[in-house]
Order: sequence, then structure tokens, then C-alpha cells
Amino acid sequence: MAYFNLNGKNAYYEVHGKSDKTLMILNGIMMSTSSWLPFIPMLKRTTQVILVDFFDQGKSEPMTENYTQAIQLELVEALLDALDLQQVTLLGISYGGEVAMKCRSSRVNQLILANTTAHTDQSLKAIGDSWVYAAETFDGSVFFKATIPPIYSKTFYNDRIEWLNEREKLFKKAFKPVWYEGFIRLVRSAESHDERANLSDIQIPVLIISAEEDVITPPQCQTDLKARIRDAKLVVIKHCGHAAMYEKPTEFFSLVLGFMLCGQDQFEI
Repeated sequence: MAYFNLNGKNAYYEVHGKSDKTLMILNGIMMSTSSWLPFIPMLKRTTQVILVDFFDQGKSEPMTENYTQAIQLELVEALLDALDLQQVTLLGISYGGEVAMKCRSSRVNQLILANTTAHTDQSLKAIGDSWVYAAETFDGSVFFKATIPPIYSKTFYNDRIEWLNEREKLFKKAFKPVWYEGFIRLVRSAESHDERANLSDIQIPVLIISAEEDVITPPQCQTDLKARIRDAKLVVIKHCGHAAMYEKPTEFFSLVLGFMLCGQDQFEI
């Protein structure tokens, strides 16, 4: 819907709905603002939704050199200021969660970290390396087969194989070399991610969403997050893989909206 300029680069964002509650969503590494469109009609019934494409994602401008996630964090915090948003719930998925947990803007009063991790360990770096090797082929089928099966649970993958086959065709048609080059930079930008020493600084309510069958960022990653963040709440979605919002949308968004409603409350029982 609109572009925001930061340091000479245009970043794309969308605003949906009007409400005194605002949800800003930060994408996973292979996502874009369009990834959330199936959920917007439901979400905007109760909240204003802000979507944004990171640099090297979606309709935002590509970068030309490697960078760290600091540039994406700068984008998020500058957009919060530019839109003069107050009392925002910041939801980060996977890569977006890594950026979200770094945010200390006073405009954010609640944080939701889904299917994400406090640091890029050697296992996750190896997954990233395999994705980069596949991306360097510029071949949609090669890339799809290397990246997509681990993202979903075994049950979902088998049950939705026809949908997934159509997605593979879309990858072959839609992804051009510039997309793969941007994706490689995004992967590399996450290699230095390590927020473990800073998580105790978070002073706002935090909900951590985990998925039982996530093999990209397994539940132990979210357990570690909870141990490092004061009073964080952790919920595990059963029989679900890394892409929890697609596999279990009712459960996922019930958690998100429920936390937006009562995450600030203290209950005397």
C-alpha cells in the first residue's frame, strides 16, 4: 500500500483496519506481506494490522551488499516512529522473531515470538548453508525440495501434497535470480544472530509460541528463550511444524489475539 524510505532504500508496508490495538507482523525469511493476506479479514475485525517487507523481501528494495539484522531492526523501529504507532504488539515469526527480540522501542508494549531462536547455532547455520546452496542453483524445484519439506510437519506435508505441488510450480515460475540473491543475503544476515546475553533486558509481556514438530527451530529453542526472558509465557502447539500459522491457523491466531487482549493483565487467584 505504501513505501517508507530509510537511508535511501524503499521498504514496503501495508496498514489494514482501524483499532485502538495494533499488531505489527515481522515475516519469516521466505515470506512477504502477501503471505498474511488470507488472515487479514479475520485479524482486522479486532486489531489494526501493520505488515512490512524486510529489505531483500517482497516489494521492498533489494540490498547490494551483505549486512546484519541490525538494518532490519532499524527499519522496524523507524517505521514505528514514522507511523507514530503507540502500544504495539510486535509479532515475529522465525527470522522476524530474531529481529523482534532485539527491538526495545517504547512504542512496543507486548512481544510475541513464534518458532524462533535466541541464537544461530551450528545446526541452524548448516540448514542455512544448505538453503544457500540450493538458492545458488536458481532452480525453483531444487530450491523447493531443499527448503520446504523440513518447514512442515510430516502429517501436514502428506495431507497437503497437492497444494505443495502447486507451490513448487509457483516457485519455478515466480522466483527470479534477484529473489534468490536477496534470499541468500537474508540467510547470511542471520548467521551472526545471538541475543542470549540481552534477553534479560526485555521488560514487557512476552508470549513464546512453539511447535511440537518444528525441526528448523525445535521446541528446545523456545524453552531456552523462556528461561532467559523474565515472566515470559510459553505455549506449544501440538502436531505442528515450523510454519505454525499455516498448519494450525486457528490455534496460532487464538494465541496471538488472546495475548493481545490479556497479556498485560495480572490475575489474583
